[in-house]
Amino acid sequence: MRIGIIGAGIGGLVAAAGLQADGHDVTVFERRDAPGAIGAGLTLFANAFAALDAIGLGDTVRAVGADPLGRMRSGQRRPSGRWLVSVPPGSGPAVRSLHRAELHSALLGHLAEGTVRAGCTARAHPGGEPVVTVDGTSARFDLVVAADGVRSAARGAWGLDRGVRYAGYTAWRGVTTSRRHFAVEAGETWGAGARFGIVPLPDDRFYWFAVLTATEGTDFGDEPAVLRQRFGGWHAPIPALLDATPASGLLRHDIYDLAALPPSCVAGRGVLLGDAAHAMTPDLGQGAGQAIEDAATLALLLRGAGPLDAALNEYDRLRRRRARKLWRGSRLAGRLAQASSPVAVAARDVLMRAMPPGAAVRASARVARWQEPQQVFPGESR
Repeated sequence: MRIGIIGAGIGGLVAAAGLQADGHDVTVFERRDAPGAIGAGLTLFANAFAALDAIGLGDTVRAVGADPLGRMRSGQRRPSGRWLVSVPPGSGPAVRSLHRAELHSALLGHLAEGTVRAGCTARAHPGGEPVVTVDGTSARFDLVVAADGVRSAARGAWGLDRGVRYAGYTAWRGVTTSRRHFAVEAGETWGAGARFGIVPLPDDRFYWFAVLTATEGTDFGDEPAVLRQRFGGWHAPIPALLDATPASGLLRHDIYDLAALPPSCVAGRGVLLGDAAHAMTPDLGQGAGQAIEDAATLALLLRGAGPLDAALNEYDRLRRRRARKLWRGSRLAGRLAQASSPVAVAARDVLMRAMPPGAAVRASARVARWQEPQQVFPGESR
């Protein structure tokens, strides 16, 4: 089958690798001149690796990640350092941390030479017709996969767009080399309308993120100074992490999710994947994981002996049901974590302190479950 994929992010590349390994003729279109990940670190839970293993990519991704989080105390804290929820070492869910650029490079290395066409703007055709147009030239495929992000143009072309929503907060990200006192504890610290997260990466590096409630499009001016003013009085090692990160290494993005999920992930011979299908806030750490689940589910369903329509309908049924829960859960978690008023912050902190550590671990484990889809065969009813 000839398959065109719009977008060379994590979801698009995982889909390309999985489909290509099954013998499909795959072309990936990427608008940037040099395909590469924009971002710093990320975490992948057991569900992502179950999906990767199912399409033969698990070891490729494990090779560029690490699992130090499982050996560290983690949870949520107050800016003073007081723990709200504390998970002892070895008690948390299975999770690996990676640098986005290294994951992206590993996935690119898994593809045949010439698979990715960079520096081109690919346009999907209305109605899900399996045609991609680049610079006035159109190419027909058997299937087009749109992995073109939260502001997916393909989603609009296929009549599936319900808009995006500003979540109410902006986020900075950075990576710095570890010092010995950094590598003791990890997790998130919650203040009033502000959060700071610490995640260890391979090779003695740390990924951190800082989140502030802010008006959409705010110009912060001297951003390092803003971060030090807002977080410089928080517990160690937060000030040291900020000091160790050069201004050139800072990334900041306002946070968006889909205002509503599309009525379908499929239009004709077009399929939405990853953020194009279900962009969610990062508050459950499942954005990349869900894109990977999408990619693996699609690849596995296309291995079946059934008609393409049946496989696409099953993909739509499985992925919308799964993503809807996490999209809603991520939005709710963000509202809780970004509580700003004194009353809301106090109520949130009481609630968090009352939660047994085991409850938080069990909730995370439920999120991190993925079930391999069953193949769809001709005449099979659902």
